[in-house]
Amino acid sequence: MSKSSELIQSEHNCNVAFYVQLKEYNDKAREEIEKRLNEVFFFSRGVDWKFDSFGIEKAGERKTDILCYFIFRNAEVEKLKKLFIQEFKDYDNAVKISCSVAKYQKICEEFFELDI
Repeated sequence: MSKSSELIQSEHNCNVAFYVQLKEYNDKAREEIEKRLNEVFFFSRGVDWKFDSFGIEKAGERKTDILCYFIFRNAEVEKLKKLFIQEFKDYDNAVKISCSVAKYQKICEEFFELDI
């Protein structure tokens, strides 16, 4: 790597994951969660985020809890947390909501071509 090239750190190198522990899971629960998630997206204008993934793990797959997760790549964690709480605070099927934030930083980046 030449001295003139620098690693570019993306503001989206921060993963914000929300985990919603559910009381029960059925098709209605999935529809409600997707609706609320869409509301978070709709109202999140002005928050610089990128959606990464969404899913539901049923009890017994890896744990006893039914866990719904949403993962965003985001630089504005506090704003996204406020929006998420706003949309899920009255969700009766939720036992608890937890959040994890992981920040990643490039320490090495190399570009090359492959002969084909």
